[in-house]
Amino acid sequence: TNAQLQLKAMALLIALLLAATDAERRDMMDYLREKNIRQFIHKNIIHSSEPLGDEMAHYLYVLQSVSLNLCERRMRTSMDPYSQEQRELLQSLRQTAFESESEAPASNFSTERRRSLCAKEFRKLGFMNNSNPAEDLRRAPPGLLALDNMVYFSRHTPNAYSRFVLENSSREDKHECPFARSSIQLTLILCEILHVGEPCSETAQAFYPMFFGQDHFFEELFCICIQLVNKTWKEMRATQEDFDKVLQVVREQITRTLSLKPTSLELFKTRVNALNYSEILKLRQTERLHQEETLAVELRERLKPELLELIRQQRLLHLCEGTLFRKISSRRRQDKLWYCRLSPNHKVLHYGDVEEGVHSPPIESLPEKIPVADMKMLLVGKECPHTKEKSSGKQNKDVLELAFSIVYDVEEYCLNFVAPTRYEFCLWTDGLNVLLGKEMTSERMQTDLDVLLSMELKLRLLDLENISIPDTPPPVPKPPSNLNFCYDFS
Repeated sequence: TNAQLQLKAMALLIALLLAATDAERRDMMDYLREKNIRQFIHKNIIHSSEPLGDEMAHYLYVLQSVSLNLCERRMRTSMDPYSQEQRELLQSLRQTAFESESEAPASNFSTERRRSLCAKEFRKLGFMNNSNPAEDLRRAPPGLLALDNMVYFSRHTPNAYSRFVLENSSREDKHECPFARSSIQLTLILCEILHVGEPCSETAQAFYPMFFGQDHFFEELFCICIQLVNKTWKEMRATQEDFDKVLQVVREQITRTLSLKPTSLELFKTRVNALNYSEILKLRQTERLHQEETLAVELRERLKPELLELIRQQRLLHLCEGTLFRKISSRRRQDKLWYCRLSPNHKVLHYGDVEEGVHSPPIESLPEKIPVADMKMLLVGKECPHTKEKSSGKQNKDVLELAFSIVYDVEEYCLNFVAPTRYEFCLWTDGLNVLLGKEMTSERMQTDLDVLLSMELKLRLLDLENISIPDTPPPVPKPPSNLNFCYDFS
């Protein structure tokens, strides 16, 4: 009962086990099993009043790992078609499940009839090769460990075993849950989750409170999980085509339950059965939404500079196309028009008076120029010189919202604008800010950015599961015979 002595004894025991050969390790573990070391650890170390230190927890994990790795020999051994013992184990599985059907003496049947009956019963048991079920156990891993688990389940919980097999053999062929095939795959899943056959790892999860609380831990865990397979199969209304999906859900049910660190197999059984298929779907949906939100935030930050550059280019293109503005004079008439546009190389603003009805005049027809290099700042609203003297009236208020000015040259001349619409005001002020090397500040910029980000995020986060994406692009179709449908831009 001395904690220090327990720790030193455990350290010595682990050192001996790790230094031993496989055969010696098996002998040592058999000896320790005879001495009831599992019960002692469970009662006097795990459930003692003293807190479990990190060092002792590590030793318990290693001992658990060494014990589980004893299954590796069976896991790596495939079925021997000439082994009488293994064939007897297979026959015992069949006889336990179909006792009432096998009551008739074998002598009453011909050899061919007896083989046909056995094949039929092995098919009901869920073997894929029902004429020679040993072939199903040739895959290693899980090898003979799967057969050991099936036999243990049939002998220690015969009612549950018979119920599983008979319930499924009475269903339609496509809806029956194959016991043998499920057992083989489940054994492999449990080996992967419990790291059977792998060297001890500091990062691997320890299940020692549950492990040391139960004799034949691996087999007992299998008994719980194989019944879970049948339960989940029914909840998913699965067919034979859904076999892999069902086992994937079962793997998730087991790993999620183990992550809660249950302290006993009974507690594990209660929790894993409560975690049904609908709960798994809810958890997946919640995690997916959370993952998408997290991913969306990261993607937004990554995509923002690229999309802002796209908006900048669009604004500059709009300035290159130019806009028709009205002149504001002291008189009420506002029929004088002028046009302003940016040169294609983004270095000069061209502007000049135009007549009514003229649209997109060429740059050569605009006599006035302002080099972009001479532009000093952009003024908007009340800051503009042409709005300061106008202070009242609804029309003046409208002008105030659409007015902007460019301050340029050494003597600080101003070129004054009143945009025809709020849309034009946003595009021009953004474009001029880009030319000045400043940030775009209009509300239109934020709207455009939000729309582009939303579209791009939806495209990037599309669920492409089970959708095949070709490696090569599709062929370009032949050009049409004529282009009469094209809009005449002239």
